[in-house]
Amino acid sequence: MNEERPVLLEVRNLKKYFPIQKGFLRRVVGYVRAVDGISFAIREGETLGLVGESGCGKTTTGRLILRALEPTEGQILFRKDGEMVDLTRLSRKELKPFRRDMQIIFQDPFSSLNPRMTVMEIVAEPLVIHGLAKGAELEDRVRELLEAVGLKPQHMNRYPYAFSGGQRQRIGIARALALRPKLIVADEPVSALDVSIQAQVLNLLRDLQQEFGLTYLFIAHDLAVVEHISDRVAVMYLGHIVELAPAEALYAEPKHPYTEALLSAIPKPDPDMVTQRILLPGDVPNPANPPPGCKFHTRCRYVETICHEEVPELREITPQHWVACHRADELKLVGVE
Repeated sequence: MNEERPVLLEVRNLKKYFPIQKGFLRRVVGYVRAVDGISFAIREGETLGLVGESGCGKTTTGRLILRALEPTEGQILFRKDGEMVDLTRLSRKELKPFRRDMQIIFQDPFSSLNPRMTVMEIVAEPLVIHGLAKGAELEDRVRELLEAVGLKPQHMNRYPYAFSGGQRQRIGIARALALRPKLIVADEPVSALDVSIQAQVLNLLRDLQQEFGLTYLFIAHDLAVVEHISDRVAVMYLGHIVELAPAEALYAEPKHPYTEALLSAIPKPDPDMVTQRILLPGDVPNPANPPPGCKFHTRCRYVETICHEEVPELREITPQHWVACHRADELKLVGVE
């Protein structure tokens, strides 16, 4: 990653609380703290992997950045025309120019495509909405986009049911590229695909990043997938970022016990390689009633008294390696060999 590249996206103390309502009057009795005060930045041309268990707040974070969900608190700063603009202060009308710069690739390639629309209509829709092309020019743009993602122009008049899962995801990628965005939020884009197809789509995303100068927020729960595409990795747990580091450093020397446990679950290609699988006790705590102190202390095998009482600060342990753990300086955790 080139440190001289400007920051494209910066998130500051971002929070999203969903109200819990009960009774006939729908009285608010509490909140689900889906995202609870996270901060990070992504530079132009970089891929930041955002990983964690289901329910940790990854997808909610991506939708908050795109303003598909309204944040409870915090700032979302996006660079446009050389200036950082706070998206949380913009109205829907003011957001429209920014929609062109930020797009999403959905997790499910089957439900994310309208079955009543042809491939031509699906890929052309963003161009039509923003008034960027029509007629023969529109058809040419769609043809170029399909070829860019490895599909043929004759596919334009077919419907989604005629394609495999991998091909459908390529259609979704072509739609995301239609407006030539700067940032793409890839929300688990390969988790619904066969393993052999996953590699093809990951390679496609990397090639497109080079060709179009894209910046990715790559959301996933599979650390093995994230390793091959990310420049840096942020690990989320119960709405918090617990570790943020360059991918190589995080996989070789994790600093947080939760990251160590996730890395131990990565399947090894050599059947003769014996590794210790770290099984976390219990379940993820209820985000509506998180434990005091460190949110991970109820499942951590290195827990001490201070972990029950004080919330650990996300601090820089080594250059560019941030971790929220009271014992990060003393623990010697196991990474991926």
